[in-house]
Amino acid sequence: MNATTDTTSRHLLRDLSASAIAAGFVTVLVGFASSAAIVFQAAQSLGATPAQIGSWIWALGLGMGLTCIALSLRYRMPVVTAWSTPGAAMLIGSVAGLPLSDAIGAFVLCAVMIAVAGFSGFFERMISRIPVSLASGMLAGVLLRFGLETFAALRSQAGLVLAMLVAYLLMRRLAPRYAVIATLLAGIAYAAAAGLLRMDGLSLELARPVFVAPTWSIGAIVGIALPLFIVTMASQNVPGVAAIRAAGYPIPISPVIGWTGVANVLLAPFGAFALNLAAITAAICMGREAHEDPARRYVASVAAGVFYIVVGLSGATVVALFAAFPKELIVAIAGIALLGTLGSSLAAALREESEREAALVTFLVTASGLSLWGIGSAFWGIVAGVITMVALMRPKPTRP
Repeated sequence: MNATTDTTSRHLLRDLSASAIAAGFVTVLVGFASSAAIVFQAAQSLGATPAQIGSWIWALGLGMGLTCIALSLRYRMPVVTAWSTPGAAMLIGSVAGLPLSDAIGAFVLCAVMIAVAGFSGFFERMISRIPVSLASGMLAGVLLRFGLETFAALRSQAGLVLAMLVAYLLMRRLAPRYAVIATLLAGIAYAAAAGLLRMDGLSLELARPVFVAPTWSIGAIVGIALPLFIVTMASQNVPGVAAIRAAGYPIPISPVIGWTGVANVLLAPFGAFALNLAAITAAICMGREAHEDPARRYVASVAAGVFYIVVGLSGATVVALFAAFPKELIVAIAGIALLGTLGSSLAAALREESEREAALVTFLVTASGLSLWGIGSAFWGIVAGVITMVALMRPKPTRP
């Protein structure tokens, strides 16, 4: 073991905490349970066999896990990656008639473009021009629906959600670091007692990588690679950077984006369609629930990386396990875990009086869920905020 590895291990052991590990687990729980079905549908729409679908989960889990672990340990800051959920949704409706090998070729090309946009510094130069107030307003708009859905879930599972809220408030008062894990355990215990856990049909099934040689066609390049690149950068990496900036971490964006692209290139032939910075799940690892000390929150993203790898290797088994939880439990734990981040994002968005109106427009457009040309509301929120800020900008007085 060399000196660098030994130092990293000692720091990791010193900074390890149950709250960070719990935040990492919640991150993976929310990420997989909320959108795994979309990935399954995307793979099926391309004619993937059950073995190939398992390979997609293997490749995505491995890619997210390794990038979370490596980048978080490298910068000792929480770096959380995810698959492109809008990208998967786009695949469902735009791949008719294309062979799987052409789609895989498009995945490789998209990943190369992401790596180039990262390492060249182009993406970071573009995103650095966005004021912190607008970035925070966008993040708050993205997270708002999770807070609202937590209380909306009271309509269908009042007992479950109330038990989780009581556990959260009690632990926030007594032991804040363990509030989220106590809330999750309370939710699982209530769901088990009420017979809400759907454990039937679970069986051990390990995923195996299935290599598909990439081929290229004009139809796949124009119909998959370019739209997937645009959607991933605009709808995923932009809010991902906003989450990082709103949390106050000086993570170097260019190499992080670049390395996600490299990992994506290597794993694309096995089904990793697009990897990017996470926003919603990253906020769980970057919030106070992961650890009161911001310098020790990177452990949460390292833990998330480990859980991602376990999910990837276990394939359909772990996805089915996540699906066994009632959806209200997933919704509630996500909303509760993000309360602190939502509050701090709103505070940062509205702090500067001169930028308050533009930040509010950004927040409202993002929260509206607006989607145009396949690009989500996070991007349009920033566009609306920038237009508002420019329109309201007062010219500097000229000297006589």
